[in-house]
Amino acid sequence: MPSLSGPLYLGLDLSTQQLKAIVITQKLQVVCDAKVEFDVDLPRYGVQKGVHINEEGQEVYAPVAMWLDALDLVLERLKVNGLQFRNVRGIGGAGQQHGSIYWSQTAERLLETLDPSKTLAEQLVPGAFSHPWSPNWQDASTQRECARFNECLGGEEDLATVTGSKAHHRFTGPQILRFRGKFPGIYKITSRISLVSSFLASLVLGSIAPIDISDVCGMNLWDIGKCQWSEPLLRLAGGQDGVSDLRKKLGDVREDGGGSLGSISSWFVSRYGFPEDCQVAPFTGDNPSTMLALPLRPLDAIVSLGTSTTLLMSTPKYIPHPSYHFFNHPTTPGLYMFMLCYKNGGLARERIRDSINESQGITEEGSWEAFNKAVKASLQFGMRRSSDPGKLGLYFPLPEIVPNVRAGVWRFYYDTCTGSLREAREGYGGWKIPQDDARAIVESQFLSLRLRSQNLIQAPGFDLPPQPRRVYLVGGGSLNEVIASIAGDVLGGSEGVYRLDVSRNACALGAAYKAAWSIERGEGEMLEEFVGARWREEDAIKKVGEGYMGDRWGLWKEYGEALRAFEEAERRALEGGSG
Repeated sequence: MPSLSGPLYLGLDLSTQQLKAIVITQKLQVVCDAKVEFDVDLPRYGVQKGVHINEEGQEVYAPVAMWLDALDLVLERLKVNGLQFRNVRGIGGAGQQHGSIYWSQTAERLLETLDPSKTLAEQLVPGAFSHPWSPNWQDASTQRECARFNECLGGEEDLATVTGSKAHHRFTGPQILRFRGKFPGIYKITSRISLVSSFLASLVLGSIAPIDISDVCGMNLWDIGKCQWSEPLLRLAGGQDGVSDLRKKLGDVREDGGGSLGSISSWFVSRYGFPEDCQVAPFTGDNPSTMLALPLRPLDAIVSLGTSTTLLMSTPKYIPHPSYHFFNHPTTPGLYMFMLCYKNGGLARERIRDSINESQGITEEGSWEAFNKAVKASLQFGMRRSSDPGKLGLYFPLPEIVPNVRAGVWRFYYDTCTGSLREAREGYGGWKIPQDDARAIVESQFLSLRLRSQNLIQAPGFDLPPQPRRVYLVGGGSLNEVIASIAGDVLGGSEGVYRLDVSRNACALGAAYKAAWSIERGEGEMLEEFVGARWREEDAIKKVGEGYMGDRWGLWKEYGEALRAFEEAERRALEGGSG
C-alpha cells in the first residue's frame, strides 16, 4: 500500500447525501478515504436522502449547519483511518452544483477568528448566515422565475447562447430571484452569496472564496462568451437598481482553475495539525470535478449514476442548445464541458427496486438482486419473444429537468417494426408492474442520454457510426453490472464500457487530482497532461461491457431505431397525457 508519509493531497466532495474525502499521493495513488452519510450520521437534522422536501411548494433544501458538522466529522474519521494531516500539502474540493448559501454581514469576521477548541457549527451557526437553508438542485419552486429568465434575453435559445443553458429550476439565478422576492429583508442584509463549492472552500480557507470559472456557468448569470457577469441577468435577479449590489454579493470569479486561493485556515492547523503552508486549490462543481477523475480524450464520455444521472464530455466546440448544458472546462482554457443532467436518476431506479422487493417480501434494505433478475428476465424493450410488443417507459418521481415535465409515470407499447406507440395498461399486453419497470427505467434513462447527445457525437474511427469512444461509468449505480451492460448496449462505446475503480468517489478523486495539479503543475502543463503522465489505467479502471463491439452492435442499432418512438413518448408526456 502506498505510504501515508509523503506529500499528500486531499479531495472533498459535498454531495446531496454525503460528504466524502479521499487522500492521494503525488503519484495519484489513493491512500485513505472517509465519508459522512447525512441521514445516518447526523440524524438530528431530520433529513431524508440529505434534504428536506416541501412537496406543496416543490421546495427541496438542506440545512447549512449539517454540512459544517459533516466537515468536522469526516476529518475526525480520516484521523481514525491513519491520516497524519501534517503531510497534506494541498486541498481541493467540489460541491453539488447550483445550491446557494447566504452569508451574513459578520461572516468574514467569524471565519477569520475561529476558536480551535470549538466546532465549526458552534461558532458559525447562526451568526455567519443570513439564511439557514440552501436550495437543493432537486428544487422545482422557480417555474415563474425561469420564465422571466428565458424571456430576459429574448428566449430559451438566446439565454442558452449567452449562459450555456436555458433557465432551469435549480439554477442559482432563478433561485436568487425567488429568494429576493420571498425574503426581501434577508436578501438585503446578505453580504455574500456562495455556491456550495465556494462555500466549502470558504470554510477551509477562512475567508469567502471566489466562485470558479466552471461552476459559475450553472447560475444562468454568467456570460460565457464575454467571460463576465451578464448585466441584464443581474438586473433581473437583483432588481432594477440592484445590479451593483448583486455583483458585490456574488464577488469576482476566478478564471484560473489551478494555483492556490491561499493557505489553509489556522483553525484547521490548530485543531487537526495541517501544515501552515497547506494550500487551498480552487473548488469546483461536482460534475466538473467528476470529469477530472479521468484523463479524458475527445469523444470519451462519463456517465455518472448517482442520485442524478449525468452525462459529461469535454469538447473544444461551444454549441449551446436549450436541451443540454455547456460549461467552461474547470481547468483547461479553450475547452468546454457538455452536460446532460436528470433529477430522476438513482432515486427513480431505487423506487422501482424497492417496489419489486416489497412485492416479493424481500426485507434486505437496498438489495438489487430481484431488480437485476427482473431486468434479465426479458430481452431489449422488455420483450420475451421477438413477436412481443416492446415496452417504453418514462419514470419521473420528481418533476424532471430534461424534458421539463411534471412528476409522473408513462408506459407505452412500442411496435419495433412500425415504430408506433400505444398507451400501456397494467396486465394488458403483458406489462407486469413493477417487474417490467426494471428494464424499462434503465433503458429509458440511457435512451434519453443518447437522444440528446447524438448531434454532438462524431464517429470515433473509420467505418464506425457516431458514438462515444469510451463510456466511463461512475457513481453508485456503476457497481451494478446489469445496469452497466445496458449502458453499453444503448450508448455504444467503440472501445467498450469501463468503471472507475473508486467510482463512488470519482468526484472527490477529481478534486484531489485538481489539488495535486494546482500545486505541482509545470509551466503550461494542463491537468490532462499531469494526470495522464501519472495515471495507470490497469490500476484505475475495469472494463465492464463491450459497448458497440463484439456481438453487441446489433442491439446498439435497435436502440437507435427506437429513438424516434422514445422522443414521441416524451412529447406525449409533455402534452399532459396520463401519468
